[in-house]
Amino acid sequence: MAESKQLRIATLAPSGSPWMQLLEGAALEIAERTDKRVTIKYFAGGQQGDERDYVRKIKLGQLDGAALTAMGLAQIDPAILVLQMPMLFATLDEVDHVATKMWPYFQNKFEAKGFRLGERGEVGWIYLFSKAKVTTLAELRQQKLPLLGTDELGTSVSRKLGLDGVPLSIPEIGPALTSGRINACFSSPLGAIALQWHTKVRFMTSMPMVYAIGATVFSLEAVKAVSAEDQKTLAAVAKHSQKKARAVIRRTNADAQKTLLRKGIAVVAPSKEMVDELTALAVEAQTALAGKLYSTEELEMAIRYRDELRAKRANK
Repeated sequence: MAESKQLRIATLAPSGSPWMQLLEGAALEIAERTDKRVTIKYFAGGQQGDERDYVRKIKLGQLDGAALTAMGLAQIDPAILVLQMPMLFATLDEVDHVATKMWPYFQNKFEAKGFRLGERGEVGWIYLFSKAKVTTLAELRQQKLPLLGTDELGTSVSRKLGLDGVPLSIPEIGPALTSGRINACFSSPLGAIALQWHTKVRFMTSMPMVYAIGATVFSLEAVKAVSAEDQKTLAAVAKHSQKKARAVIRRTNADAQKTLLRKGIAVVAPSKEMVDELTALAVEAQTALAGKLYSTEELEMAIRYRDELRAKRANK
């Protein structure tokens, strides 16, 4: 009988959240299809620290993998943040087209760094949540926002936009909203509810800033400790479960937005001037970060694939 392998996976996703339900469902399927030769133990809700800790612990062999947001993935290869540039995508079709085209490229890059990058997951469209109504860039600049220590992209973009950031980890955001250290944050509707941030704010700006992605990564060493047959099973389960997860998270985010309205969160539309200013500044930030987070070629690749889809739509 083949030796069994337990994979230790950390995530910030709270226990009981849709993300954890999907992850745990995939874990059950993997255990069943491998006759328990491969099992997964999840450490949910930040039990193992933040995403920077997860990547460090994987490198030390203390974890076998982690379900990460793009900010965590960037601890391995920051170039993946080219897929999460503010205002880069206008529709879900654009997100899917560009990310699908570029994902094998990033899987190869992660492999070269000792990590197996799994199928693409996601968090969803990210909106501004605030205690005060925000409809202009001047009002946005008056907000005290969290600045994640792992978020080099957010730090750079915040600086470009002239935003006031307070260094915090994700578990610290809720208490900081309560205490008044910050008075606004960025989140998906589902994330705002799962983390209970929605109970501490009054407004949600209707314009999404970015589409947040994620993925599960494993150390190559841990993967190679599993038989070739079971590796194929892991990959197959990940592929179909993440496809299902994307559909579930999109539907759940739509439901969460309705829930926020029922709970008294007011959705406010930004002024046209704010949209135009943010879009222009975001394009400047995309160019300014080329050669720092990602290469010029990687940015051009993302824009080329996006424009390729836009051209097809325009010609229909």
